[in-house]
Order: sequence, then C-alpha cells, then structure tokens
Amino acid sequence: MDQRRNNTKPVKVQEPINNFIRAREVLIIGDNGEKLGPISKLDGIRLAEERGLDLFQVGQQADGIAICKIVDYGKFKYQQQKKQKEVKKNQVKVENREVRLTVNIGQHDLLVKAKKAREFLEAGDRVKVSLKFRGREIAYMDQGMETINKFYSEIEDAAKIEKEAKLTSRFLDMYLVPKK
Repeated sequence: MDQRRNNTKPVKVQEPINNFIRAREVLIIGDNGEKLGPISKLDGIRLAEERGLDLFQVGQQADGIAICKIVDYGKFKYQQQKKQKEVKKNQVKVENREVRLTVNIGQHDLLVKAKKAREFLEAGDRVKVSLKFRGREIAYMDQGMETINKFYSEIEDAAKIEKEAKLTSRFLDMYLVPKK
C-alpha cells in the first residue's frame, strides 16, 4: 500500500486588478465618486493605464457587472494595511481573571481577594468569582451564597454582575464586569 503525501504548494489568490478581473463589463467609480457607465473590461483597463493607475475591483453586481475603481494599487494596499494596523492598535483586549473562594474563608482573606478583584476590574478585565465546595460542604449551599454575596458587597461600587452565581459541579461561579 503506497501512501504518499500531497506536497503541493498553496496557490496564491490573485487580487482582482487589471487583467485578473473576471467580468466582461465593468462599472467604474472615479476618484470623486462619478460613475462611468458599464463599459468593457478592456476599455476600463486602457482608461486606467492612460492615467498611469490600475483598475481594481471593489464589488460585484447581481447581473455580473464588476464594480471597479481606478486607483494606484500599491498606494491603496499600503493605506489598507495602515488602517488595519491602526484598528488593531486601538483595540482593547479584555482578559478573563479568576478569584477563588471557599465556603469558610476568613474575613481578612475575603478582603484581600476583593482588593485583587478590584484591581482586575479597574484594569478593564472580566472577573470570574469561583467558590469551591470541598467534600460535604456542598450540603451548605446557603453558606456558599452568603459568602459570594459578601464578596460582591465589598466590590459592588466597581463591578456589576454579568452572570449571577450558578452551581456547576462543585463550583459556584459568578461573573463580574467593570462598571462604566
């Protein structure tokens, strides 16, 4: 049994510019927004070459006519990359942080965890508060809810509840997001 891997190289998809436009007719949009009616693709390419620019397809109509612009393709591509870089730079990345509690946590420990959760929230992160039930503690669900509510009361000025406390296996989970 002969098993060979397919070692073909990925095919680079050519952008729809000039001769790579598939439509026969094109609707050209000029620099100032005027429309040069449906003309043949070759006439559109000739018109672009007269100006020293490229014919670039930006869309397709339902009747098979390509919508094109006459642009300097290199400059256009550069501006697109610059815009994408700017958008990526301005994105705020929200991280998920977790604070773990137990049913019988001491008051001081609860305050320390609340302080840490407040720091996460002020940094713009989402906080998951997990209260773990160990062994037979699962029978004391009301104490767990009381502990998680006490924790929330410590940071309610900086947070709002995204998801209420819900039991998943042995954890009581609640999600908090920063107040705006």
